[in-house]
Amino acid sequence: MTIDEQLAVLRRGTAEIISEAELRKKLEKDRPLRVKLGVDPTARDVTLGWAVVLRKLRDFQRLGHQAVLVIGDFTAMIGDPSGKSKTRKQLTADEVLVNVEAVKKQFGKILDIEKTEIRPNSEWLGAMNFEDVLRLCAKTTVARIMERDDFTKRWEAHQAIAMHELMYPLLQGTDSVALHADVELGGTDQKFNNLMGRQLQEANGQDAQIVVLSPLLVGTDGKDKMSQSLGNYVSIIDAPNDMFGKTMSIPDDLILNWFELCTDVPMDEARGLIAEGKNPRDAKVRLAKEIVALYHSPDAAEAAERYFVETFSKRQQPVDAEEAEIPADLEEPIPLANLITGLGMTKSNGNARDLIKQGGVSLDEVKVTDPFAKLDRADLVGKVLRVGKHQFRKLG
Repeated sequence: MTIDEQLAVLRRGTAEIISEAELRKKLEKDRPLRVKLGVDPTARDVTLGWAVVLRKLRDFQRLGHQAVLVIGDFTAMIGDPSGKSKTRKQLTADEVLVNVEAVKKQFGKILDIEKTEIRPNSEWLGAMNFEDVLRLCAKTTVARIMERDDFTKRWEAHQAIAMHELMYPLLQGTDSVALHADVELGGTDQKFNNLMGRQLQEANGQDAQIVVLSPLLVGTDGKDKMSQSLGNYVSIIDAPNDMFGKTMSIPDDLILNWFELCTDVPMDEARGLIAEGKNPRDAKVRLAKEIVALYHSPDAAEAAERYFVETFSKRQQPVDAEEAEIPADLEEPIPLANLITGLGMTKSNGNARDLIKQGGVSLDEVKVTDPFAKLDRADLVGKVLRVGKHQFRKLG
């Protein structure tokens, strides 16, 4: 492809490139670029929101460049403070390892894993001694660190900022130095961290990396950034019916944005689907089918559409709801919120109780009203548990 054709591919789903002129010069070099994406495994599912930047890494990979995926097994123990109003809970090394193993299996749904360089950042960060840390700290200033919008807001609101949080941008920037990155990818909330990588590379005599920032995907609630902690997410390993149903639940004003960030459908075609006079539901069905086909198969997408029509358009309870064993380790009588979370239908017991309060949980189409309801196992077996609008499990 020509440089202009490559840039056209790379611009899609991109909020900012720092800078495109520099990227053009790097693309003109007669060698593959080293394109870095760092991921902190603080959860076990890759969501469609997380997939946005992974898909951008895939774009570079398909253009013949070297995809470098940094597994932040070291930095995940700190927790990225980007966009946070309080200090994150620090994970143990064992907790991080469990998450690493879970997400590694999912990357292959997006990237060509055989051609992807995967590096844990404990490889270089874990080898640093205290003198190395002091020399690293000397490469920036407190004033520079406090330029971060989230730190400034917390400082002005008299909210605590832990010392280890101030180190995070320096550690992420050190990843770029260790890997000699030509390009770093991230969401718009990563801009400060990515620019720190440029600063540290220049301080170490390297060419500054190009920063390519992608928009943050709004979750199914239509309000907040997609997040597992908020429960407004679609996982790339969700069952096809769940994936389809969750996508159908998004507000109409997100359809075009999701087409751009979550699919490969040409944008002219996507805009045509939501043109004046068109039914947005038809566009949403196409969107849901595209997403299911990407992470499962076209046949699974067709089956998920049929399931959705039978279940929701005709207001039927599915007789073929996905079967799920009630976890054996739940106490008796079984707290319904714990069961819902144990089956992976919500992120936390708190999320489950909120859904019950909102009338979003039923057993055999009978709504549950008590968020702290407990039921005997015998009263649950054989019933269809409905959580939200689009998740069903036949309990066994």
